[in-house]
Formats: sequence, structure tokens, C-alpha cells
Amino acid sequence: MSGKRIPDHLQIWVDARKRFHLSHAQIQMARGLGLNPKKFGKLANENQESWKVPFPQFIERLYRKRFKRDRPTEVMSIEEKVEMDRRKTLSKRAKKATEHEHNSGEPTSLNRKEKE
Repeated sequence: MSGKRIPDHLQIWVDARKRFHLSHAQIQMARGLGLNPKKFGKLANENQESWKVPFPQFIERLYRKRFKRDRPTEVMSIEEKVEMDRRKTLSKRAKKATEHEHNSGEPTSLNRKEKE
């Protein structure tokens, strides 16, 4: 993904992954749980509050409790997700362009009304 920009709403997750030393799977679990990456600082302060579980294990425990499995079925990094979404968008645009080229010779319903 050289030179491709990650959208801001996903860049927050990349930053959180680096800052809190989380794996791609743990980030995907946190996203699936609906956690807010801006609030990770409160949850990940097990050094100050020794009764708290370390943050990566906390995410895994919550995920296991809600989804009844240890990991997501398919682990995908944020960067991979951005690239997949970009490819999907490009393929939709190409498909739409080819459909438009095929239909450009035929009158649309709007054009038929104008001719009447």
C-alpha cells in the first residue's frame, strides 16, 4: 500500500495498535466489540491500577464472552481492509462505467418522457 492514505476513522485504530502494542487480531476484536480507541488510555492503565487485567487480555476476554470464540474467523489488518475496500470501490466504478457505456445508446425512461 505504498503511498495510499488510510482514512482518519481507521488511522485512529492504526495509532492505537502501535501505542498499546496490540496485534491485528486484538484490534479487530476491539472494533467488533465497538470499543472506542480514544478511550483505550483509561482501560490500559494496569500499571497504575494493579487490579486491572492487561489490556490485550481484557479485549480477548470480552471478545470470548460476547462471541463465544477466541479469535475472529478471518484476521485482517487495517491496511489490508483499506486496500480491499479500495479495490472493491474501483471494481464497482468500472462495472458502473461499462454498464453506462452499454446503456448510453438506449433511451432511458426520462428520455422517453421528454420525446412524447
